[in-house]
Amino acid sequence: TGVGAGNVGFASNKMSDIVCTARGINRLFPEARTAIDIGAQSTRAIKLDSRGMVTDFAVSEKCAAGSGRFIEVIANVLRIDLEEFGSLSLKSKNPVTFSTGCAVFGESEAITRVVEGVAKEDIAAGVNLALGAKIASLAKRIRLQPPCAVCGGGALNRGLIAAVESELGIRLLLPAEPRTVTALGAAIQAVPKPA
Repeated sequence: TGVGAGNVGFASNKMSDIVCTARGINRLFPEARTAIDIGAQSTRAIKLDSRGMVTDFAVSEKCAAGSGRFIEVIANVLRIDLEEFGSLSLKSKNPVTFSTGCAVFGESEAITRVVEGVAKEDIAAGVNLALGAKIASLAKRIRLQPPCAVCGGGALNRGLIAAVESELGIRLLLPAEPRTVTALGAAIQAVPKPA
């Protein structure tokens, strides 16, 4: 599935990552009617029915500012591990407001803030708030219907999840291992259907 689907030479079938995410979320959270998949390359908001069938979806534009890649870029600027980005951001007392929605300009702005002596946690919180607003906007485009589950590597960032929850005004369902939800859905899809 997804961007790596073509890299598996022995694969006999390619599946839509959107369908696979919906199936995985439906297996873990049958009550969910919306899924948000925060990946490194893009973010997807998916509306699904009670059987896990996709009824609508939206994908972020091909820009790093709408995906987990933006956080990776800023973590590098801050010289912190990606794994500590979320917890660091939750310590912020004065989150930075980013004036741009572009990852390239956001990186430049973060570098400027570091040089100015702004606390790392305030920069991290600002990034999470900016990305959280973009993700919430994407979910609203498909008329998000709660309960809503979140998955993908970005779901490991508690600061980002808190920002999305604040923007949407709801609590998100979070699986124990958010990075494997789409793979679970692919496995479910691969099971032969009875004739």
